[in-house]
Amino acid sequence: MSEQQRKRGDRRDAKLARDLDSMHVFMPFLLPKRTDNEAVMNEIIDLTSVLEYIERKNAANPAYKYTIFQVICAALAKTIYLRPKMNRFISGHRTYDRNDLSFSFVVKKKFIDDAYESLAILKMDQESDASPISQFHDKLQDIVYNVRIHEKQDSTTDVMDVFKKLPRCVTRLAVGILDYYGKVPASLSKSDPYNSTVFITNLGSIKMNASYHHLVNWGTNSFFVVVSEKYRRPYFKEDGTYELRDALDLGLTVDERIADGLYFAGSVRLLRRLLNEPELLELPLSAPVDYEIKLSTHEYAATAQVR
Repeated sequence: MSEQQRKRGDRRDAKLARDLDSMHVFMPFLLPKRTDNEAVMNEIIDLTSVLEYIERKNAANPAYKYTIFQVICAALAKTIYLRPKMNRFISGHRTYDRNDLSFSFVVKKKFIDDAYESLAILKMDQESDASPISQFHDKLQDIVYNVRIHEKQDSTTDVMDVFKKLPRCVTRLAVGILDYYGKVPASLSKSDPYNSTVFITNLGSIKMNASYHHLVNWGTNSFFVVVSEKYRRPYFKEDGTYELRDALDLGLTVDERIADGLYFAGSVRLLRRLLNEPELLELPLSAPVDYEIKLSTHEYAATAQVR
């Protein structure tokens, strides 16, 4: 968004949401902290289709392979693009629509305790005709190369190295007033993982499982995703028999003030379809995908209790 397009109330990184009803306007005043408004959703993902899709992709590209993590991120990106309220955040008691669609994560050079690590942010090109899976695959390749080969340090760490030398009162001022009014210097906010659409952690890569990660009050991140380790799980058939399939758990933590339970339910249903039919990730971000969001009265009532 250019400076000419910005209206009163807009931020450098987002537009003020002007289509809110009264309840959602007042909610940030009644429930001001992001960490007090965490809606936690857990999904078990059947990986059968994802693994078959990855096998086909890697047969044509064995040099730098596609991974489960990349497919999940591509599915999240397309879900958020088609469900734009998932890309909202609340700051300074106001609700904003973020300009970028971005993912942040940690990249380690080696899987040992004291190995060098870097914070990385990957921004999707929302206007491109390139598919979300190809975008994420290619962009992640560049990030990992820079960190693991060149040990390139992220600029956020550089800025934090300066702040840690300042008096506590100055640091507290930056965390408080500058963050509240969206005036954190661009040199820090543009590479701060807590200013991204999704902060995602791939615990499966370190053979670890968890179903939840908290949000933070600093920054603008409203959506944290935990990817757990792949495991074998029984899936039962109608006749009572079962078969073992590969699966993994996704932990989704979202600021419940950015949308309602029905909207979250529809977003999860779309994400589920994309992972069941990963070929849809070959379409551009903007290509529509049909998904069923009609709920029974019982299901609708359950969406109000997503914690």
